[in-house]
Amino acid sequence: MLWKSCYRIVMDFKQSRIALSTGVELDIWTLGDPAKPPMIFLHGFPESHRTWAHQMMGLADRYWCIAPDQRGYARSSKPPAVADYMVPNLVADIFALADALDIDTFTLAAHDWGGAIGWAATLTRPERVERLVIANAPHPYIYQKTIIEDLDQRRACQYIRTFRGDALEKRIAENGLEWFFEHSFMRHLEASAVSDEERAAYLDEWSQPGALTAMFNWYRASPMDVPAMDAVIETTEFLQKPFPKLHIPTLIVWGMKDPALLPCQLDGIEDHVPNVTLVRIEDAGHFSPWEAPEAVTKAMQDWLP
Repeated sequence: MLWKSCYRIVMDFKQSRIALSTGVELDIWTLGDPAKPPMIFLHGFPESHRTWAHQMMGLADRYWCIAPDQRGYARSSKPPAVADYMVPNLVADIFALADALDIDTFTLAAHDWGGAIGWAATLTRPERVERLVIANAPHPYIYQKTIIEDLDQRRACQYIRTFRGDALEKRIAENGLEWFFEHSFMRHLEASAVSDEERAAYLDEWSQPGALTAMFNWYRASPMDVPAMDAVIETTEFLQKPFPKLHIPTLIVWGMKDPALLPCQLDGIEDHVPNVTLVRIEDAGHFSPWEAPEAVTKAMQDWLP
């Protein structure tokens, strides 16, 4: 599995730290020629810049590839308040990063929580994003709608209710990060999927002061309503507001075995994103960029100019 070499690949990237106008400092990892078109890569929970390592390697001949450790993760800044992790603040970081690097417009690739920020960034500032690549990150309107109306999807999202509380964080403090690695993260993966080097890198990132709380604060600050399974609810304020269409070229690459984000997330996507290309990867799950690195990279290489 190519993922096993990811740690060594990342060691070839150029690392720097940038102070943003939003008041945080982010570690960023770059690969390629800064004279080429820029592409920013956003990771999700509970990962880091390493999420997109294989795709960055595959695209660095055509793009200047930039991957931040987003606020709250690894050694990037960790503001203390839950409100610091509200979506507008996370979106502002991305445009502040682009500004700090003297980037006007860019391509954005995003997975999981990074994808939520990718959707929000392109919906609010489409003039800054030339193209959007999404990997297993649901469109916000479809996501909220299916959580309400599709009981299978609601069931698959109940972990969010757990992440928003403090019981899991306390249990991790009692049992250790190794326990969290085995009983949470690795429940989605085959035992051989993550190398010893990658395991050590995860544990190191999670062990940074305040990291776990900050990572969970992304969920605590989320505006998404996740009702209990027995709750009777027909709609939410979020769904009642007019929702804009996204017209920029968009590639969605989806691991169809994702246990948290079911195939219903793709139903009706064309109504919200008219200029969409959809690539389904049947044998991949939620962590598609590194579960199926060749397939995701090829989809991006074929679609991007």
